[in-house]
Amino acid sequence: MIRNYLKLAFRHLFRKKVFSFINIFGLTAGLISCILIGLYITDELSFDTFNTKADRIVRITMDYKRGNAGTPRHFANTGLRPGPRFQQVFPSVEAYTRVIKINPLVTYGEKQFTEKSFLCVDSTFLQIFSFPVLSGDPHSLDNRDNIVVTASAAKKYFGTTDAIGKVLRVNDTKNYTVGAIVSDPPGNSQVQFDFLINFKDVTKGLTESWWTANYITYLLLTSPGQIAPLQQQVNTYMKRPEIIKEAGLQGTDYLIYNLEPLKWVHLHSPLQGFEPNGNIIYVYVLAVIAILILVIACFNYTNLAIAQSANRTGEIGIRKVLGAGKSQLFTQFTGESLLITFLALILALIISIQLLPIYNNLTGKHLVAGDVLRVRPLAAILLTGLVIGLLAGSYPALVLANTRLIQILKSGFRITGGKAGLRKTLIVVQFVISLFLIITTVVILQQMNYIRKKDLGLDRDHVVVVPISYKILNRYDILKTTVSSLPGVQSVSGSYNLPISAGWGDGLSARTEHGPVSFSITAIPSDLNYLSTMNMQLVAGSDFTKADLPANTAGADTTRPRYRYIMNETAIKELGWTPQEALGKLVNKGEDLGIIKGVVKDFHFASMHQPIGPLMLFADTQWVRNMFVRVNGAGLPSTIARMETTWKQLIPARAFEYHFLDDDYNRLYTAEQRTASIFTVFSSLAIFLALLGLFGLAAITTIQRTKEIGIRKVLGANLMNIALLIARNFVVLIGLSILIAAPLAWLASAKWLEGFAYRVQVQYWVFLAAGAAVLVIAFATVSYHAIRAGRMNPVESLKTE
Repeated sequence: MIRNYLKLAFRHLFRKKVFSFINIFGLTAGLISCILIGLYITDELSFDTFNTKADRIVRITMDYKRGNAGTPRHFANTGLRPGPRFQQVFPSVEAYTRVIKINPLVTYGEKQFTEKSFLCVDSTFLQIFSFPVLSGDPHSLDNRDNIVVTASAAKKYFGTTDAIGKVLRVNDTKNYTVGAIVSDPPGNSQVQFDFLINFKDVTKGLTESWWTANYITYLLLTSPGQIAPLQQQVNTYMKRPEIIKEAGLQGTDYLIYNLEPLKWVHLHSPLQGFEPNGNIIYVYVLAVIAILILVIACFNYTNLAIAQSANRTGEIGIRKVLGAGKSQLFTQFTGESLLITFLALILALIISIQLLPIYNNLTGKHLVAGDVLRVRPLAAILLTGLVIGLLAGSYPALVLANTRLIQILKSGFRITGGKAGLRKTLIVVQFVISLFLIITTVVILQQMNYIRKKDLGLDRDHVVVVPISYKILNRYDILKTTVSSLPGVQSVSGSYNLPISAGWGDGLSARTEHGPVSFSITAIPSDLNYLSTMNMQLVAGSDFTKADLPANTAGADTTRPRYRYIMNETAIKELGWTPQEALGKLVNKGEDLGIIKGVVKDFHFASMHQPIGPLMLFADTQWVRNMFVRVNGAGLPSTIARMETTWKQLIPARAFEYHFLDDDYNRLYTAEQRTASIFTVFSSLAIFLALLGLFGLAAITTIQRTKEIGIRKVLGANLMNIALLIARNFVVLIGLSILIAAPLAWLASAKWLEGFAYRVQVQYWVFLAAGAAVLVIAFATVSYHAIRAGRMNPVESLKTE
C-alpha cells in the first residue's frame, strides 16, 4: 500500500513539474530561513551560558548624577573601589574581578604586534569565568610577572601551544613569562581576549575610588538567589551618610550601582562592555520573520494544493468507485505533503550549510556545519518538517478525501464557498506579512541612511587614526610635525579618545549670575588643531594655541586658571549663558580651574541612540593616545605609504598601524546595520515567495477558466479585457492586504525608532510606494498567464473541458 502511495505521489510530482517546483522551492526557502535564523537566535540566547558559574556572576554598572543642573549618567564601567568593598561588606560576594582592556605592543623575537584583545584582570578571573586551562598553572595570574595566553595567540607568536615558560615583552617595558595556555573564548562570550596579565601590575600607584570609571567589575556570588537581596543591600549601603561623604556627593547628587546577571547582559543591557551587545527585540523580530516566511511557504502549498484539486477529480472518482475510503484518500494526500516537505527539508539542510560562510559575513557570527548537524538542532528541524507537512497538507487532504462521488459524477470537483473563502484569506495573510516586512525594512534602511548622512558637527571622512602609546609620547611632537608636511596631508591633531566615543567623565562647576551651577560633563583632552582637523565649527571665541597648554599657563599654582576650555553649546546652555557671555568665564573641571576660551557647535560624541550632552575640550598633549590625520581623498594609498615610511624612520621599534575614523563610527551601529541587512534579505525572500505562490495560483485559475476566456475572445474581448478579468480578484485581495499591513507596519516602525534620540519620521510615501510596487508586480504576474491564455486559438480554448 505504501509503495503504491509513493508511486502515485512521484507520478503527480513529475506530471505537474511547475507546481511541484513552486511547492518544493517555497518550502525549501522557508525552511532555510528558519534554520539560519534559528541558528542566529540560538547563538544569541546562548551568550555566556558556557560559564559553569554563570548563574552566580553579575556585572556592576554605575548610575550617577552630580550637581544641581547635572543630567543622569549611566556607565558599564566603575571605579576601583566597588569590587573589593562589596566583597568586604557583603557575605554573599564570594569573589570579584576587575577588567580593563589595553592595546599594548607585544614582542617576541622578530614578531611584534599591537594587540587589541589584551586584558588586565584580577587574579581571580580564571576562577570566576570558565575558560579551560589547556596547560600550565590555573593560578598563574597570582604572580604579577606571568601572562596567560590563548591557544591561538600562542600559535601566533610561538608556532605551538607548548609555550609554558616562554617570555613576551609588553610595551618595551616589562617581560612576562607565559604561565598558562587557555582555550580561545567561544564566540558567544562577552569577554573576548588573547592575553591576560595581573590587574594590579598596571594599576599600581592608583588609589581605590568610587569614581574614575574605567573598569568593568564582575562579582561571583555564593548562590544565584542572592542577586536580588544583594541589590537591595547595595542600594541601602550607598545611601549611608559616611558613604555619601566618602563619594563626595552633595545635595541631590547620587551614586547607584546596579547588578546585571551575566547571562542577561548581552541581550538586555543598554550598556555595552568591551564587546557590542545584542538586542532581545531583534531576536524576537527575527523569530517572527522566520515564522512568517514559513507561514507564507505553507500557505503557498495549501493554496496550490486546493486549487489543483479540480485536476484530480478523475483520480478521486476512480479510487472511490474501486472502494477507497476517506482514511485511505486522506493518508495518500497527506503522504504526498510529507514527501514534498521531506524533499524540501533535505535541500534546506544542504543549502543552509553551504550558505553559512555568506550568512556569517552578514550577521558577524562564526557558525559552522556542526551547529546544524548536532542532535538537538536536527531533531528540531525534523520535528518542524513533520509539523509543516501535516499542517500544510491536512486541509487539502481533507477537502479531497471528503469529496462526494455524486458531485464528481455530476459536474466535476469545484472549489466554491468556504474553500474559495479560505483561499482568499490565505492570499490576504501572505501579502499582509510581505508588505509589513517590506515597509519596516524600508524604514530601517532610511534610519541607517539618515545616520550615515546626518551632519555630526564634525567630518569623519578621510581621517586616518594612528594609535599612540604613552611610551612614544616623547616622539609625538616631531612625528606630528613631520607628518603634517607630507604631500596629501591637510591637518594633524590628537586626543585621548575618539571624538565619537568620548568616555572621560568629569564634574563641572561654576558660579553664575543665577547662582552656583554644577553638573556632570564629558571631557576630551586634545592637542592643538583639533577643531580644524575634525572640521568642527566654532560658534564663539577661538581655537587653542600653544599658550593654552598647561605647561605654558599657571603650572602648579592652583589659584590661577590652569586650563583653557572649549565647550559645546549644550554645556553653555546648562550654565545659563549665551556663547558670547561664556567667553572668559571661570569654571572648574573637578579641581582644575580654567577659562572658557571658545564655544563649539554641538557634535555627536556618542551613538545617536543618546541625545547630545554637555562636553568640553581642554588642551593637554600628555593624554594623547590617538593621532588624527586629515588627508586628501585623492592618492590615499600613496599618502598612507608616506605616513608609514615616516613612522618607521621616527619610531622603528613599533609597527605602523592605522584605521579610518568612519570605521569607528560605523561600529557604533553594528547591531542596527546587521539587522537592516538581515531584514532586507528575508523581506525580499518573503515577497518573492508570496509572488511565486501568486504565480502558481494565477496559472491554475487561468487554466480553469480557459473555456470562458475562449468564449469571451470570440465575443470580442481583447487581451487587456482578459488580463483585467483574471487579475481583478487578486488585485482586490492585495489592496485589502495593504489596508491591513499599513497600520501594523507604522506602529512597529514608530516603536523601533523610539530607540534613537535622532531619527527619521515615518513618511506616508513609503506605504504608498510599497503598496503600489506590490500591486504592479502582482498585476504583471497574473496578467502573464491571462495574456498567454488570451493568445490561444479560441477553437483550442473551447475544446478544453
